[in-house]
Amino acid sequence: MTETEYKDKKILLIIAQEQFRDEECFVPMQLFEAAGVKVTVAAESTKTAKGMLGGTIKPDIAISDARIEDYDAIVISGGSGSRRYLWDNKTLQALIKEADTLKKVISAVCISPVVLARAGILKGKESTVFKSPDTLRELKEHGAVYLDQEVVVSGRVVTGRDPASADAFGKAVLETLKKA
Repeated sequence: MTETEYKDKKILLIIAQEQFRDEECFVPMQLFEAAGVKVTVAAESTKTAKGMLGGTIKPDIAISDARIEDYDAIVISGGSGSRRYLWDNKTLQALIKEADTLKKVISAVCISPVVLARAGILKGKESTVFKSPDTLRELKEHGAVYLDQEVVVSGRVVTGRDPASADAFGKAVLETLKKA
């Protein structure tokens, strides 16, 4: 991957305001930026967001101010805060549906593939998720085909399983973005 391949690419990175999973935010973000991608971080507000492991980041914009047509991909970080801040976020679900309509790369890691499922874009698609009774039920209820794998790429949709898959997830997003 060279910087020139991605120099005009833009990713909207969504995190929970509190309790995002540090490595699922920072590892892919570092990969994206090293490849030359412009990353915009969004959360519920632009107040400093706090990770589960103590990391902090100041979001560039609020999710409600994001316009999906300005980005080539949307990446949703995981962490326990995803359940509280992202799973039921109707604005985020609308962004995901619009991203799907506009044929953007859509991705989520850890428990955040539930957001994609609730937005209706995993129906009939293979995906992975952090394995728990709640997350597996959500994927099944919304018609996703669960695979117990580190990373699953289904067309333009990329899902990652857990913090240990953050690097492979970020690389899969970049590879999918290159083909998009």
